[in-house]
Amino acid sequence: MSRWMRLTAAVVAMMMIANLQYAWTLFVKPIIQATHWKLSDVQWGFTLFIAFETWAMPCSGWLIDRLGPRAFLSIAGVLCGVGWAGIGRAASLPEVYVFYSLAGFGAALVYCGATGIGLKWFADKRGLAAGLIAAGFGSGAALFIKPLSVILHAQGYQAAFLYTGIAQGTLIIIAAQFLQNPPRAAALAAPARANVKIRRHHEDFNSFEMLATPHFWMMFAMAVMMGIGGLMATAQVGPMSDTLKFGAAVLTLSLTLNPLANGGGRIFWGWISDLIGREQTMSVAFFLQSLILLSVVVIGKHSPALFILTIALVFFTWGEVYSLFPSACADYFGSRNASSNYGFLYAAKGVASIVGGGLAAKLFEKTGSWDYGFYGCAVLALVSSMLAIVLRRMPLPHKAGAPATTSATAAATD
Repeated sequence: MSRWMRLTAAVVAMMMIANLQYAWTLFVKPIIQATHWKLSDVQWGFTLFIAFETWAMPCSGWLIDRLGPRAFLSIAGVLCGVGWAGIGRAASLPEVYVFYSLAGFGAALVYCGATGIGLKWFADKRGLAAGLIAAGFGSGAALFIKPLSVILHAQGYQAAFLYTGIAQGTLIIIAAQFLQNPPRAAALAAPARANVKIRRHHEDFNSFEMLATPHFWMMFAMAVMMGIGGLMATAQVGPMSDTLKFGAAVLTLSLTLNPLANGGGRIFWGWISDLIGREQTMSVAFFLQSLILLSVVVIGKHSPALFILTIALVFFTWGEVYSLFPSACADYFGSRNASSNYGFLYAAKGVASIVGGGLAAKLFEKTGSWDYGFYGCAVLALVSSMLAIVLRRMPLPHKAGAPATTSATAAATD
């Protein structure tokens, strides 16, 4: 079986977990109307989903690196299907939290296993492969937004959760049967032509060795700061549209375009990073994200068209976080432990979700405005852009007790 077929299966699996995050905002208002729960209480479910999706990844990544992704993604299909379908049957907030957390754990297995496929099989096209896989997660919800809207209107949110839960879980299980870690030699294959713009390490770090480097913690901080703005837009675009008195058609169109912009951004910026380097790409994309977050509250809230445009651009300049960071992580710390190593870095998303989900909703309830959240996230994105420049100027990481690797080895391969 070719590596491209495995990559395709990984993308399909990622598309099937996209709804769990990106379609959630469609369900928030119907749930509140049916239960009379507070917005912030409902959005803590989103925070718990992201927490379980991200914080379970280091352990699951370690197992997938050693035992392979097939069995774990098969289990993940069951967890995602049962968890997502179960939310529609939840009669209390704790039940929502439990089922959404269960789906989050399943999503962690899918995300970790699928990302590892790209990083290990495509050392020569790592940015593009990571971008394609991340795009599956970023854009997959676009397939479901229209059907979900129809089901929500005709049969209610319970049926929408049930039908999509069954469909997504089944397709994840099917896709899992095509996934396998490459042989050791394939995982370490060097690119045919080294790109001097991309700094690659010749050593494989395990997760403990990686955690001892300042490079990891700088990337972790950048991932947290960049994650907050995108996750806030993901969770709150529905409530924000409702606050601005935009109609249901505006929200539906926005939720259809946002995943496409998100997925397109992951592929585009991943491809660019293969040409000009990870850190340079981060600096440009993160700076643009800062400007666009400001544009949402400066011009986007004044008309439906500008709202749709600015929110879509937020996703286009945010999605690359999940193609650039896994690529940089494998570049800096090697391919062998790519799943578990990136699992630790991806945990930054769980930290970001605390602010972007429940706390952002709480801030809105206290102030009556979404502006403060977007201003704060714009500042964080600007800081991340500057840190990317600092990261580029640091010597490559080295293991404790080993001599530091200098910029002269920038073209060294895994």
